[in-house]
Amino acid sequence: MSTSTEVQQDTRFFGHPRGLANLFGVEMWERFSFYGMQGILAIYLYYEAARGGLGVAQETALGIVGAYGGLVYLSAVVGAWVADRLFGSERTLFYSAILVMIGHISLALLPGFAGIGIGLVCVAVGSGGLKSNATAIVGTLYSADDERRDGGFTLFYMGINIGAFVGPLLTGLAQKEVGFHLGFGLAAIGMALGLIQYTIGRKNLGEKAREIPNPLPASQRVLVAGAVLVVAALIVVLVLTGVIRADNLANIVVWLVGVISVIYFVVILTSKKITADERSRVYSFIPMFIASAAFFSLYQQQFTVVQAYTDQRLDRDLFGWQMPVAWVNSIVAVFVIVFAPVFAAIWTKLGPRQPSSPMKFVFGTVLMGVAFLLFLPMVGTGANGSPLLALVGILFVFTAAELFLSPVGLSLSTKLAPTAFRTQMVALNFLSISFGTAMSGKLAEYYDTKNEAPYFGVIGGVAIAIGVLLFLGAPFIRKLMKGVH
Repeated sequence: MSTSTEVQQDTRFFGHPRGLANLFGVEMWERFSFYGMQGILAIYLYYEAARGGLGVAQETALGIVGAYGGLVYLSAVVGAWVADRLFGSERTLFYSAILVMIGHISLALLPGFAGIGIGLVCVAVGSGGLKSNATAIVGTLYSADDERRDGGFTLFYMGINIGAFVGPLLTGLAQKEVGFHLGFGLAAIGMALGLIQYTIGRKNLGEKAREIPNPLPASQRVLVAGAVLVVAALIVVLVLTGVIRADNLANIVVWLVGVISVIYFVVILTSKKITADERSRVYSFIPMFIASAAFFSLYQQQFTVVQAYTDQRLDRDLFGWQMPVAWVNSIVAVFVIVFAPVFAAIWTKLGPRQPSSPMKFVFGTVLMGVAFLLFLPMVGTGANGSPLLALVGILFVFTAAELFLSPVGLSLSTKLAPTAFRTQMVALNFLSISFGTAMSGKLAEYYDTKNEAPYFGVIGGVAIAIGVLLFLGAPFIRKLMKGVH
């Protein structure tokens, strides 16, 4: 096993530590499987049995997809806690990857709702654990003053987007030409390949990746295990008694994440471990949390409403051949690969003259609202009558909005975090994404292909209004940030 110093001095992967290749690969295959499955999940739920689906009502199906996405980001918070207190990031990532693979195998092999229930729970919990820890381990590969660090994260980010690009292309083609279960099977194979290469290269990650930063005392482990069993038993009882149902799952996740978020804010703001300036910065994060949740409630509709729109309203004819529905989910990944370096270069070039974090949030939220308004000119074009190029243009606006807000949110949560609550502030950023993603499923329940104008007009207008309110409040927010840009 390599020591941390040996790992950090390694240059065998394009001048970077060999361990980066391992993390690049496992994250690429996990995103391949995750986005590959996401690309066909909604239509699998609402297609009738004759087309290989489960025949769920469309509004319920889109609600399930949003709730599932919300649970992934909620699981990222849990995965970070498990790594910090129990297993360390490296082991948590390994077990999470196994769970993801089990989930995809369940979707591929188990029929009907059994496969959906077991599969989505395993993938949600596993992806959340993998998502939060892979990034943390990349950070351990470099010393604090290593100038290769930003380049290493850029390579890692490319791995994410290569997986996100290729996954829907292959699973979508498999679903269209053969059937849904082959599509889910490809996702399982992709994750298996990622797990194999990760297992072979685990020794290249060094001791620091295996450290447990804040070990849970042995006396508390039995208590935590008991609490986990009680919660699991309670969930099973609620499902069996019909309290938790497919048609109210999005509602439940929205309320759950909302309550957890409020508790997090209250715990931090009332703590005696933070200074007056730190408390002020936490208050400044509240309007950004709201804007982030609003943004993701629209952005994540690429897996709910946009998927139904692609299926029923988009002209997918390519020279006489009909493009698979899932292929649309690869478009954003292409734009991110091309334009993320451009945005990064612009912010670097502008330096201190770049817009403040609240202003970037304003741009991101307003652009997201504009993207929804851009659907309005295509209202009334009939079944599969909307041009593909128009949707490509709208998804470009999605991407521009994302690049203004999404990377900034994670960075801002670390800059505004009190010293005693660094991890919890990052968790709050994930919770804003979780809340928004679950809301994307809740909102999608109101989407009707036969009466689209009110849906796109109202939701787009509300997002723009939130952006305008944030703009008006930006000077006050800047004061609360106490010097953080």
